[in-house]
Amino acid sequence: MGNPDPDAAREEIGTELGRVVRRWQQLPLDHALSVSPQVRELVQSLADRVAATEGMPSGPVPDLGPAVLLDQLRVMVYDHGKAGLDPVPLAAELTALRRAIG
Repeated sequence: MGNPDPDAAREEIGTELGRVVRRWQQLPLDHALSVSPQVRELVQSLADRVAATEGMPSGPVPDLGPAVLLDQLRVMVYDHGKAGLDPVPLAAELTALRRAIG
């Protein structure tokens, strides 16, 4: 098996992000609250990676609640792509997140 295809990974990121968002919108509030820490962890990880790549200091992503959390995820996925970071690991992370959400 060769190196994963970055173009295929970018497509997978879009697909998985859409799935995560659709699933999130269907979650009851109690379930969303119970899995919010996993989503926040990925958002913070993406923010840290982007900051490191751009030579900027990393700081905590504000906790604005579950209603805004997926918007934060979308922004960080976009920033991750704009920073030119490897899309392959992110595709796998989004797939794992979708599975964790249920």
